[in-house]
Amino acid sequence: MRILVVDDEQDLCEILRFNLETEGYEVDTATSAEEALTLHGPYDLMLLDVMMDRMSGFEMAERLRSRGDNTPIIFLTALDGHDDQLRGFNVGADDYIAKPFSFDTVLARVKAVLRRTQNTPIIQNAPNSLTKRELLILHLFTDNPGRYFTREEILDAVWPDDTCVGERSVDVHIARLRKKMGADGCRIVNKTGFGYGLV
Repeated sequence: MRILVVDDEQDLCEILRFNLETEGYEVDTATSAEEALTLHGPYDLMLLDVMMDRMSGFEMAERLRSRGDNTPIIFLTALDGHDDQLRGFNVGADDYIAKPFSFDTVLARVKAVLRRTQNTPIIQNAPNSLTKRELLILHLFTDNPGRYFTREEILDAVWPDDTCVGERSVDVHIARLRKKMGADGCRIVNKTGFGYGLV
């Protein structure tokens, strides 16, 4: 998943880049709307400041939407009044986070927006034949786009109270899940040195 961070505070851009890349996302940054518009996408999400010199985040969003760019946008701004938020949503925002904020909040909102815009179809297409464990694994992946999980991490998340289950069970369940998911099954990948994840 590729994310574009646009904010005129260079330090904030770098902090967000570092933390998002730690979570497995690919991140580009820009310190102005003008610079951001020259970058080559596509992006899966934009984190966009509102109050910037020359072109504001609202104006950039309007320009993107007018040319048919529907990349999800989360505004990051100190403008937290009702009218400001209303304008943000009217110009095409998918979410609105007031400054100051914690990175945990940003990450939760990023995951929620990406889940709505990217991963909903794979859940909707999940067959009724999925077992409880298979469904838990699928939700683990779709709730954490761009992240890879080791077998041990999957065991801890899906079998937290069963010490008798080995790592081989993870491979078996994922193989069954891939088969049941049909064409979507190929999106569940095993990246050497990282683990399993959804692409």
